[in-house]
Amino acid sequence: MNIDKKLEQILRRVEKPARYIGGEVNIVRKDPAAVKTRLAFAFPDTYEIGMSYLGLQILYHILNSNDQIYCERVFAPAADMEDIMRQEGMELFTLETFTPVSQMDILGFTLQYELAYTNVLNMMELSGIPIRSEERMDLDPDGDKWPVIIAGGPCAYNPEPLADFIDAFLIGDGEELLEQVCLEYAAAKEEAAQRLEGTDDEGLKKVFLRRIAKLPGVYVPAFYAVDYKEDGTISAVRPVDDAAPEKVRRAIVSDIEAVDFPTDNLVPLIETVHDRSVVETFRGCTRGCRFCQAGMIYRPVRERTKDKILQLAMDQLSSTGHDELSLLSLSTSDYSRFEDMATELMGMCRQRNVALSLPSLRLDSFSFRVLEEIQGYRKSGLTFAPEAGTQRLRDVINKNITEEHIYSATRQAIELGWEHIKLYFMIGLPTETDEDLDGIAEIARNIMDINFQIRGRKGGRFRVTVSVSNFVPKPHTPFQWEAQDTAADFIRKHDYLAAKLRIKGVTFHYHESNTSSLEAVFARGDRRTGRVLEEARRLGCRFDAWTEHFHEEVWEKAFAAAGIDPDLYTTRERQVEEVLPWDHIDPVVTREYLASEREKALRQQTTPDCREGCTGCGMNRVTECFCNV
Repeated sequence: MNIDKKLEQILRRVEKPARYIGGEVNIVRKDPAAVKTRLAFAFPDTYEIGMSYLGLQILYHILNSNDQIYCERVFAPAADMEDIMRQEGMELFTLETFTPVSQMDILGFTLQYELAYTNVLNMMELSGIPIRSEERMDLDPDGDKWPVIIAGGPCAYNPEPLADFIDAFLIGDGEELLEQVCLEYAAAKEEAAQRLEGTDDEGLKKVFLRRIAKLPGVYVPAFYAVDYKEDGTISAVRPVDDAAPEKVRRAIVSDIEAVDFPTDNLVPLIETVHDRSVVETFRGCTRGCRFCQAGMIYRPVRERTKDKILQLAMDQLSSTGHDELSLLSLSTSDYSRFEDMATELMGMCRQRNVALSLPSLRLDSFSFRVLEEIQGYRKSGLTFAPEAGTQRLRDVINKNITEEHIYSATRQAIELGWEHIKLYFMIGLPTETDEDLDGIAEIARNIMDINFQIRGRKGGRFRVTVSVSNFVPKPHTPFQWEAQDTAADFIRKHDYLAAKLRIKGVTFHYHESNTSSLEAVFARGDRRTGRVLEEARRLGCRFDAWTEHFHEEVWEKAFAAAGIDPDLYTTRERQVEEVLPWDHIDPVVTREYLASEREKALRQQTTPDCREGCTGCGMNRVTECFCNV
């Protein structure tokens, strides 16, 4: 029975059948026989989350604009659909053609979050694909039976936890690199076919991997060996194949203005997490927050022109019919022509009756005028992210905002009629003390007092929400060497804050401690942690980022069965000279710069925004950035 016929029979039995039927507005239809490379773009979470990811829309558009390539989509099925698929012996399939994923040329995963790693393995298993690269090669030396498995995204900057399962990682910007990889696959088909005629030479997969390993940004784990010391730390990661460079430098798109950005976006048939048009105004950040991986790995800042942004926005709204538009960047109001752009965009959206969302604003007087105009009398909640409760700790993390910034912005918001302020903090940061936690409560209490000073008893509906996340040390940041708090430490701090924040009008939320510890294991893990992933998947783990699916006791069994102590990756402080599992991945920001920023953090010394002058991160060695324009 064809897969689409079987679908007709089973979709009545699942909660949201539209997740699995395709057919969206602007879907791309091609004849699979007329293309040279077919890629299944895999998002390891549900349809609603994956379809909200702008990177999918960008790469789907770029790849399908090439006549030689067909990019199709696949998402992790929800638990009800997965159960039926397993009962029916049904393989995971693409939404464009309902082709079993196992029949595609390339299966490409985007890695946005470490707690989705078990979904990656589960999706391979549901596709009938052996999860270990070595097993696939042993069972199929020619490389024709199963697709080549690749992965990219921010988590690929430490590829080692998935190194035993993924054939090749794409590090850095994907717009140019992924298309080139797909074209290299077509070329490798021809080369392998010529080599195999009457010989025992290498098959398609090895030919392909050797070709792409020479591209900037491509890491093939099988071409590297890892040596360990007696204490369990790494002594070396070394290439063992002539095609492999000693270090893999990330791919960088130098001019995003020239990159083809989608305006004919896919429009889902069901509600998704972010159901709106999105335009990326610029990529990168110059702020230099020391805990922030995105601020390091997406350097340098590359902007689109104002006219280009406005045109893309209007074209996308016309093509999709969305009634909301959002701008995407790490800090929207850092765009060099933000005031001009925001003013024009507000006028254009007003004419079209489109709601405008401008996230990540620097809350200065102009931003408040913008918010006042686009939100009018709705006055939805405003978000501030002080990150730390005291100036001392904000200097440690290089947040570069003061209490005066926080309170003056809060005062303006209250005077303009906002009824709800959301405050985001991080706990467990390096050098943190209980005094820093007291500062979080003090900020919340002072904001409530400001409201009373301005509104008196009439301000009784005003609310403050304090949300705290747990610090997770990330690779390629100044804090990559730091110890993480234990789960018990986090729990104590949550309880401490809960008591301090028993303030009328203040609500307190916090992130679960055990998932933060697990995130840290795979954020800074080496290849040995792959054994834990494999065991956890065997025990049934998946959707670990979802509270209802996370099972701490199962993960404890997985670590025990794999013989791995999670503390080696979480609560242990690394020495600066230690070889880290990701040291063979070159983000261009130098290791020396990260180490110097760590030293400055311990001295409570800040580093200015690099728009004000070069801070020496190393980026200007290889590409143009703000400090040398």
